[in-house]
Amino acid sequence: MVGYTTIDCIIGGQVLSAVSGGSMTIQVGIIVVAIVTLIIAVFGMRIFHKYEQYAWIPQVIVLAVLIGTAGPYFDAAAEPTVTGSTLAANRLSFFTLCFYVPNSWAAAASDFYVYYPERTSRLKIFLLTATGLTLSFNLVYLIAIGLATGLTNNKDWTDANAVSTGALIVAAYDPLHGFGRFCSVVIALGVIANSTPSIYSAALGCQVLGRYGKAVPRWSWSCVLTLIALVLAMAGREHLLVIFQNFVALMGYWVMLMICIVGMEHALFRGRKGFDWTAWEDKSYLPVGYAAFASFILGWVGAILGMSQVWYIGPISEAASLADLGMWLGCGFALVTFPILRFIELKVVKR
Repeated sequence: MVGYTTIDCIIGGQVLSAVSGGSMTIQVGIIVVAIVTLIIAVFGMRIFHKYEQYAWIPQVIVLAVLIGTAGPYFDAAAEPTVTGSTLAANRLSFFTLCFYVPNSWAAAASDFYVYYPERTSRLKIFLLTATGLTLSFNLVYLIAIGLATGLTNNKDWTDANAVSTGALIVAAYDPLHGFGRFCSVVIALGVIANSTPSIYSAALGCQVLGRYGKAVPRWSWSCVLTLIALVLAMAGREHLLVIFQNFVALMGYWVMLMICIVGMEHALFRGRKGFDWTAWEDKSYLPVGYAAFASFILGWVGAILGMSQVWYIGPISEAASLADLGMWLGCGFALVTFPILRFIELKVVKR
């Protein structure tokens, strides 16, 4: 979650800097985004929920304006630069990268759904979650793809993209002049709606690490985590794409392994008996975690064999035209090993 906040701070800082014509540095823009994120996250769920309830509306409006302004420069007929197995591998890698980001909310969803009434329909929660993630991410993915296709035929966009991703967004609004700069600021502030839940959830995650983590107030964790994100954003402000490519993939491997293990625990071993939510802190009730840990490690073995990153290419990925198969192999390893190991764990440890 801190990693996503880092990316949000960099993007917001880049946009604010580009809107100001360079009079505001990226560093100052990053600080602005981080401070506003911290203020909302510190004051708790009530303020956070009220902000999130309305923050999406101006975002949808300015994104619609962006489509109308930049759309004529999108090149939907652009031909692929590669063919055959390489094209298929690149498409799979891109799909996998896009798949990681919305799935990462699986690590934080319970921090917010716990505020729902106990009798809320599980189907309703699933449909709301799936619909919200699908619509929101697909919209910005398609806009980003459109901007990328326009780089070839629009020199202003190419020059702006050489400065930063934020500058490219501002350049796309250029035909609207002053109103376009206003829309760019709304886009920049919109990343706060994404970074705030990340910090809020990460702070809760620190508290559940153990009794010592719980003893530290949530607002204190929010301050520490925001400071960490701020430092990381400052250090990596010139390397957004590298950070995104490397961090999101690693986060995706981890999250998907967690989803597989938790999903199988629920479906195969807890489906009928359910959970005793009052015993969430009782060590004698909770699983010892041997099976989950072993399956997680084995899943990472699969991920390493299939990953395709700048700093490492697994042997299976190399044989598959450099397709990023890390997530798929990792999930396969975990899905096969966890039921067996968990069954043994229940027989031996009894919980």
